[in-house]
Amino acid sequence: MRRRISWLVVVTTSAVVAAFVIPLCLLVRTLAEDRAMAAADQEARSVAILVARVPDAARLRALVREIDRRGAPSTQVLTGDGRTLGSGPSMAGDPEVRRARSGEAFTVVDARGGRVLLPVVGPHGTAVARATVAPAELRQGVSRAWAAIVGLGVVLLALAVLLASRLGRRVSDPLIEVAATAHRLREGELDARAEVRGPEETRELARALNGLAERTRELLASERAAVGDLSHRLRTPVTALRLDSEGVADPELAERLGEHIATLQRTIDSIVHEARRPVRTDLPTGCDAVTAVRRRVEFWRPLADDQGRELRVDLPAVALRVPMAAEDLGDLVDVLVDNVFAHTAEGTGLRLELRPVREDTGPVAVLEVADAGPGLPVRDAAGPGPGPGRPDRAGAGTGIGSGATRLGTTGLGLDIARRAAAGSGGRLSTGRAPEGGALVTVVLPLLEG
Repeated sequence: MRRRISWLVVVTTSAVVAAFVIPLCLLVRTLAEDRAMAAADQEARSVAILVARVPDAARLRALVREIDRRGAPSTQVLTGDGRTLGSGPSMAGDPEVRRARSGEAFTVVDARGGRVLLPVVGPHGTAVARATVAPAELRQGVSRAWAAIVGLGVVLLALAVLLASRLGRRVSDPLIEVAATAHRLREGELDARAEVRGPEETRELARALNGLAERTRELLASERAAVGDLSHRLRTPVTALRLDSEGVADPELAERLGEHIATLQRTIDSIVHEARRPVRTDLPTGCDAVTAVRRRVEFWRPLADDQGRELRVDLPAVALRVPMAAEDLGDLVDVLVDNVFAHTAEGTGLRLELRPVREDTGPVAVLEVADAGPGLPVRDAAGPGPGPGRPDRAGAGTGIGSGATRLGTTGLGLDIARRAAAGSGGRLSTGRAPEGGALVTVVLPLLEG
């Protein structure tokens, strides 16, 4: 905007300056020409008076010579008997002189300069007094005047650009601040507020953005309160189910019911934990993926060593900032690693690799978790989560961010991980690993800086 305002002012000011400078330069040239011709006319008239009043030819010659020596304009006289007085070529054959001898006084301005011719009628015929101005004398002082005028125009244009830049900054800076606040809100800083300043339209925009931030915060808090209340309501029937299952006579049925109720209980606990998360973590924030992944790898390494699993980790040496909270990224890693531990035999190795890749849409971070187990079931490789008639195995949770409750399923776990990646602008895909087992690939966009 500031650039457009500056260009608008430059174009407008240039048009105004040109509208004044060009006519003024032409006027200066005309004034210089008129001044030179006025001096020539005055000198021609003075010589004409001398010609009329001095009958002595020798004295008249001396006077004309003396006047001509004074400089511009140069003066000559053609006497009535055809003699030329003054320096320069003979005037007898000049067409302009013949025209003047016919009794016409006139002025001529052309490429050769300016000339004033006056006829003087005497006893010996008509004499002609001529004052001549050279072309350079017609434009004397014009170049300096033009330079001063153009310089003044340039100064005025520069001042206009400076004022336009300052004015544009007063208009654009508040808008840029409002945009920066909007970006901070998008990244999860719900406490960010725009400063209400600048033009009235910008102030109104800042007030609207601040109101939207307040309303978003209220809605998130209200939603969390409602979900938390619903989660607590579910605890009572679950407890009743547990008590009823303990009274089942069939031990095998009682064990299955106990497993399902335990899964349901962990699901509800996860919802309660998610509902109690601070509001500021509901929106995506940035984190260093390398640090977050390394922290979760160190968490799982003791268990891998205890089960005799080879845990190979390949992390870049530079930071990779992704648009996901460190806690959410850590939970996503836990889901993928826990799937390996839950669905492969002890001693099965796994590989975890994080690397930067440049795609057509921009730079991304690629996280791969691969194992040497039997691979994913067909339904999990295709992507859908659990559905009616296809319950997850015991140990299922509800989502990323469950804290102490970790997901260890291939169906619901991968579905939640897929939603978490998509919520940050990324994607999750599954396939066959070079090691022979399952390969889960998570692609997340990289943040600048």
